Amino acid sequence: MRAVVQNDKNRAVLAVAALSAVAVVSGCAGPGSEAEVRPAAGQQAHRGAAPDSPAALAAAARRWGLDAVPLRPPAPPKYKPRITARDGFEVDGQVEDDLPPVFTTIPTRKKVVFLTIDDGAEKDPDFLRMMSELRIPYSAFLSNYLVKDDYGYFRRMQAEGHTLNNHTLTHPYLPGLTYDEQKREICGMQEIMKKQFGKAPTVFRPPYGNYNGDTLRAAKACGIKYAPIWDEEVFVDHWEYREWDRGLHPGDIVLTHFRGRNDWDGTMVDDMRRFLNKVTRDGYAVARLEDYL
Repeated sequence: MRAVVQNDKNRAVLAVAALSAVAVVSGCAGPGSEAEVRPAAGQQAHRGAAPDSPAALAAAARRWGLDAVPLRPPAPPKYKPRITARDGFEVDGQVEDDLPPVFTTIPTRKKVVFLTIDDGAEKDPDFLRMMSELRIPYSAFLSNYLVKDDYGYFRRMQAEGHTLNNHTLTHPYLPGLTYDEQKREICGMQEIMKKQFGKAPTVFRPPYGNYNGDTLRAAKACGIKYAPIWDEEVFVDHWEYREWDRGLHPGDIVLTHFRGRNDWDGTMVDDMRRFLNKVTRDGYAVARLEDYL
């Protein structure tokens, strides 16, 4: 039916009604649907992003089976915190040679945690859809031998506002390699990421969280500035903790992996449901790691 618009006031009313209709329709897309994936949250504007309204987020939380709506993170800090190596995680020459710091937590009093996902083995479209609808930011650390069969999956992730970082070419135990071998692993992945994703990252995670002085010197030579590892790790059926109190803390970096039913008794959606339910229950929001670096 064609409406007859007689003045600016009527036009505004109709525009609001049209937007409301779109929101209702988009809220009907469930897991596994073929609806277009909407951009996920980061701390930046995304072209075509759906309204970040409480109603839309509540509908998404119900759709993905969450206990509650995830909390929204605060604005990124105006002044970035000073990142240093965690005590006991330094190497010889850490300060003198200005080596990338290895750390597990970002210095902040805000109740935020940072979600990081390693390697790239599982490429679950429902995971992309879930995180997009819930507008949850995350950082991916990629190993080429696992992502090279589908760079497009990760380009889609990047287009939604998430950051792609370096996790080496082949995911080796780096301290067992020579300096030159480590440099090939790190710099080689830098070259691939620049070619496939448009830029070489400045953030690198050593596989298994294992490194030595050569690792950090090689990383620096390849353009790396930061080497975050993690304070907690979440699996589809449990959490693991680095600290004695077995709890979350402001600024903690949380690790999980791109895994599915071939490796876990569940999917990445199940894994994210466990992660989000806990951090929300404990009063934390998920912020974007790179906004604090």
